[in-house]
Amino acid sequence: MPDGIRWVGLDVHARESTVAVFDQATGEVVTRRVVGRPHELLPCVREIPRPARMVYEAGPTGYGLARRARAEGIEIVVCAPGKTDRPASDRVKTDKRDAIRLARLLAAGELVLVTIPSVEREQLRDLVRCREDIRADLMRARHRIGKFLLRREIYYEGPAVAWTLKYRSWLTSVRFADQASRATMADYLHAHDVLIARRSQVEAELAKLALSAPCAGTVARLRCLRGIDTLTALGLCAEIGEWERFDHPDQLAAYLGIVPCEHTTGQQRRLGSITKAGSTHARRLLIEASWHYRRGPAVGQALEHRQRGHAPEIINISWKAQRRLNARWRQLKDARHKPGGIVAVAIARELAAYCWEIATLVPHPDVVPPASLPAGDPLAQTAPLPPKQKTTTRRRITNSR
Repeated sequence: MPDGIRWVGLDVHARESTVAVFDQATGEVVTRRVVGRPHELLPCVREIPRPARMVYEAGPTGYGLARRARAEGIEIVVCAPGKTDRPASDRVKTDKRDAIRLARLLAAGELVLVTIPSVEREQLRDLVRCREDIRADLMRARHRIGKFLLRREIYYEGPAVAWTLKYRSWLTSVRFADQASRATMADYLHAHDVLIARRSQVEAELAKLALSAPCAGTVARLRCLRGIDTLTALGLCAEIGEWERFDHPDQLAAYLGIVPCEHTTGQQRRLGSITKAGSTHARRLLIEASWHYRRGPAVGQALEHRQRGHAPEIINISWKAQRRLNARWRQLKDARHKPGGIVAVAIARELAAYCWEIATLVPHPDVVPPASLPAGDPLAQTAPLPPKQKTTTRRRITNSR
C-alpha cells in the first residue's frame, strides 16, 4: 500500500452528505458537508488527491454514486451497514462521526464490502421483491378477512380448507344485517381480488424475464432440482447475484443466514439459532423448497419435464440431492424427533449447497441447454401430482411460491 493514501468515508443521504478524509501519512482528518443529491457528490470526490479509496454504506440511496465514480476511474466501494462495528458505550451519533468512523474502519480493513450488482440484475431483483411484497400484502389481506369473520362468529362449514375457490365463493355469499359490516367486507374482498390480479401480472412479467435475463441459463439449471421452479430459481439468482463469488457452499449458507450462530470462549462452544443474515427472501425460498424433500425420492412428470434437455451431470446432482436430503429429513424427523421447522432449515442449508454446485457447474460443450422454458410452463414451485392423484387435490387460490 503506498504511503500517503487517503481513506474517505462518505455518509450519504438523500439531500445532504458528509465527507471525511483520513490522511494515512499525517493522521489528519478533514470533514466537509455537501448539500445535494448523492450524484452531486462527484465534484467533491474528484477534488480529493490521489491515491484515495472511498466507501459508503449501502442504503436507500442505492449504488448510483458508486457506478458513476467507477465509470470515471475513482475507486469507491460499498459496505454492509449491519456489519459495521460500533462501540457499545457510544451514545453520540452524528453524520460527521459516522463518516470519520467509516474512513478509519476502511483503513483498518474492518469493513465487510458488498458486491455492486449490475443495472440489469438490480432491476430484476426489484421486480422479484415487488412480487414478494404483493405476497406479504395478500397474506395480510386474508388474515384481515379471516379475523373479521371470526369476530362476527361466522365460520366456514364447507369440506374444503380456507382460500380454495369454493371458500372464495362462500365469502361472496356471506350477508350482514348492518351497513357497516357490509361495507367492511366489500372493501376487504376488493383489496384481496386486486392483489390477486397484481400478483398474476407480475408473475407474467417474471416469466418473460426468465427467458432473457442474464441469469436465464442458471435459472433453467436450478429448475432441475425438486421443489425449485421458475419463481424460486429466479428469486435466488436475483438475490444472490454471481454464484461464482462464493468459493465454497458454506460461504453461501453463511451469506443466506441459515448457519447457526456461535459463541465460543475457552473450552466452551455454544451453537444457537440461525443467524438470519443476508436476504430474507432468498432464505424463505430455500426453506419452502426444502419441505418437498420430506417425500421419498421420485421424478414426477413436472420434474422430468423441467430436466428435459439438460446435461446428465445436472440431472445426477438433482437425484443425489433427493436421496441425500430425504434420508437426512427422515433421520432428523423420525429418528431424532426434531421439530419440522428445524428440520426444514437444516435441509435448506444442504439444499443451498446443491444449488451452488449446479449454478457453478461448467456444462459439457456438446450439451446445449434449453433456450427457453416449455410453452405453458406454470410458475408455481410445487410440482403437480401425477394424473392418477389429481382427483383428490383441491383447487386453491394459493400464494405461488
